[in-house]
Amino acid sequence: MSQHPTIAIIGGGPGGLTLARILYLHGIVATVFESDAHPLARPQGGSLDMHEETGQYALHLAGLEDTFRSFARYEDQGDKVYSPDGTLLAEKSGQDDNRPEIDRTQLRQLLLDSLPDGMVRWNQKVKSIQRLADNRSAVVTSEDQEEVFNLVVGADGAWSRVRALVSDAVPFYEGVTIAELGIDEVDTKHPEIARLIGHGKIFSKGNGKTLIAQRNDYGHIRVYAALRIPENSLNIDIAKPERAKEVLESEFSEFAPELINLITTGKFIGLRPMYALPIGHRWNNQVGVTLIGDAAHLMSPFSGEGANSAMIDAADLAMSLVQKSDWVQAVKDYEDKMFPRAEVAASGAAEGLRGGVSVDG
Repeated sequence: MSQHPTIAIIGGGPGGLTLARILYLHGIVATVFESDAHPLARPQGGSLDMHEETGQYALHLAGLEDTFRSFARYEDQGDKVYSPDGTLLAEKSGQDDNRPEIDRTQLRQLLLDSLPDGMVRWNQKVKSIQRLADNRSAVVTSEDQEEVFNLVVGADGAWSRVRALVSDAVPFYEGVTIAELGIDEVDTKHPEIARLIGHGKIFSKGNGKTLIAQRNDYGHIRVYAALRIPENSLNIDIAKPERAKEVLESEFSEFAPELINLITTGKFIGLRPMYALPIGHRWNNQVGVTLIGDAAHLMSPFSGEGANSAMIDAADLAMSLVQKSDWVQAVKDYEDKMFPRAEVAASGAAEGLRGGVSVDG
């Protein structure tokens, strides 16, 4: 079989772009289909901590270590834990963790800048993927344009269209909904919040509720108000942000004023119900199609593993394709390596959701 199959990557997030970059370094050109109209078409989320053995290793294989370090915030690895009454329970600087932070927008842009023009096809929403008799796949976009590939990689997130080609698993609600808010220019306009948070993240949890605030670059704070509630039961109209904040303030009324101030000061961004795939999600290998990242093993962000897992998936798949002459076997070998690793990460994420201990942007 040909060493270099024609490859379609569905989704231009950290996983899909990391895969495209590493393949490109080794002379394999993939096509990335991205539904966003441009890189800043929608908010990319908060800050990510890049783990040495996964996200950072993938960036090393992508030849982007130095570029990453120019953005990485090693000073923002700290954690503080507060009780709901505002008492500081624990604090660590995180300086020895080697899990520096980088904003999602910055990570995506440094990956995009490393790819040649035209490799990412913007505003290309995939309408369907049709399997052909010879194990190739026809990718059909919303404009009814069709292109055939030997290998289709689903990097298209929680509600992946590619997943249905290999698995009948669908995400389920995990019982927690997160409201997101943002605070700009915290150091100059809100010094009391800057002092509360320090350099990194803070957590406060009690009575089925968790309040998290995370420092991003350029003095921006991302706030996550998490509630353990039935799905769609929070009486919030996202079209009425001020009213949404009032509802959240009421939900967190037992928290200290300085913690509620994170909600009062923040700009309401939206709601994120937490969904996951079953822990240990696997599928029988299908020639010509595979999954990486959330498409393969969607998990809650309460472990800090989401983007890191997607990027190490991408790195493992890319290097397997580069190093093996039989690309069909290369994909199978990648899956065999990914499945047990993803199961461990998903178990940790589920445990983290129960404890509310960390968050991945």
